[in-house]
Amino acid sequence: MSNIWHDFNSERIKRDDFYTYIEIPKGSKNKYELDKETGILVLDRVLGTSMQYPANYGFIPKTIAGDMDAVDVLVLCQEKIDEGCLVETRPIGVMLMRDGGMVDEKIIAVAIKDPVYSSYNNLEELPDHIILEIKHFFDVYKAFETKETIIEGFKDREYAMDVIENGIKRYNEKYN
Repeated sequence: MSNIWHDFNSERIKRDDFYTYIEIPKGSKNKYELDKETGILVLDRVLGTSMQYPANYGFIPKTIAGDMDAVDVLVLCQEKIDEGCLVETRPIGVMLMRDGGMVDEKIIAVAIKDPVYSSYNNLEELPDHIILEIKHFFDVYKAFETKETIIEGFKDREYAMDVIENGIKRYNEKYN
């Protein structure tokens, strides 16, 4: 059995163009996580708040973030993308966040094959409401779990690409 986190062609993962594995479709209240041992999605929990994910959510294979999970990605697309789907994406920024005191950056990317969102290259080009919706969601989505999340701000595309590059390096140091 293959594991999407590990069994993926590294040449398809660059700091400015990469594939995101979707764990959670936009509009879902289900929080799926990749089981690191098997590479299969498991239901981690159903959100306790009356909210839903504001964007498709997943990770970049063959990366390790500061929280020791794969690098997280919010994929902006007109449509929800089913869990388990690979989507070619391009970073446009990053949300800096702390979750339980740990660094938990979220890359904000666009689906390259979406004719509307693929035209965006930087966070500043997005309508303000999209960023406000993402920030609000992550500010409160764990409120009923008595876990604290802190949004520390947003950074540009170049910063996001550095986060991705560091994630690739961490992965290679650990597994190669």
